[in-house]
Amino acid sequence: MTRNATQSVMRLYEDHHVLEDYQGGVPRWCTGCGDNAILTAVQRLCRDEDLAPERTVFVSGIGCSSRFPHSMKTYGFHSIHGRALPIAEGVKMARPDLNVFVNTGDGDNCSIGAAHWVHAVRYNMNLTMLLHDNHIYGLTKKQASPTSPIGTKSNTTPRGSYLEALNPLTVTLGVQNVSFVAQAVDWIPEVLYDIISAAFHHKGFSFVRIIQRCPAFLPNMFDAWLNDTQKTQLLTHENGLQPSAAIGKLYRNQLRHDPADIDRAREIASGDDPIPVGILYRNPDVPCYEELRGAGRQRTPEMVRHGLEAEFDKFTVWPEGRQPAA
Repeated sequence: MTRNATQSVMRLYEDHHVLEDYQGGVPRWCTGCGDNAILTAVQRLCRDEDLAPERTVFVSGIGCSSRFPHSMKTYGFHSIHGRALPIAEGVKMARPDLNVFVNTGDGDNCSIGAAHWVHAVRYNMNLTMLLHDNHIYGLTKKQASPTSPIGTKSNTTPRGSYLEALNPLTVTLGVQNVSFVAQAVDWIPEVLYDIISAAFHHKGFSFVRIIQRCPAFLPNMFDAWLNDTQKTQLLTHENGLQPSAAIGKLYRNQLRHDPADIDRAREIASGDDPIPVGILYRNPDVPCYEELRGAGRQRTPEMVRHGLEAEFDKFTVWPEGRQPAA
């Protein structure tokens, strides 16, 4: 269809979005919470990529991190504990054309949601998953989470946690069909944005662990890393993270790492001092489950209506002799 100049300009204006177009409810996180930095980075990404709000979905579970959809002026689904991933996968299967993000926490995802996490990696659906990892249950007021370091004193471990912390990076890198794994920290916003952007552009299941501060319950957990830039190791590569000159000057502890090397990625992911920040692994050749299954191709409006009516009929109380034919 041809358009005149006025129509083309109007269409360009309508399709362009500014930051405010993605700002939903006022965030209720604590001052200094790392979730605020993650929200800002994601809203910047949406603006820079000009993502249509009506074609963008944020799915979350339960926890501080999972209030994320309330702060986005897009479609959102604040789901139930540990179930963000299967709901997001359902959205993607029904509407593979949508931009689907998952926001979940270390307690939400790595405990009750652990089985869904493992199989989401296997399916390799084209989703962007952001794991907000503050090492503690925040919304339910300071219980030890699966990623709490050994010795962490909490309401459930008053004498200190007994187990070594689960490492979300090594777990993800150990699952068949893994295609993208990265790690960021909330206190380097420029790098945080670059990593989330790379995850969004990856075709497949993008897993980004974001180490984020909890000023309410673990206020001093990352002071050593904040005060000493040498304790953060930037992973750089032409096929991975390429920090700006300003960031490179501040964070001089850098390691050249090819994201195609999964064995080296697993080795790097095993360390936490210094904290590795960057893209650990990327393989764009892993097939996406929704493409293998032809997602979205058979869901005509008539089929959807027929399916809904068939389900409703199971629970309808029909007058005598009025039951529909099977």
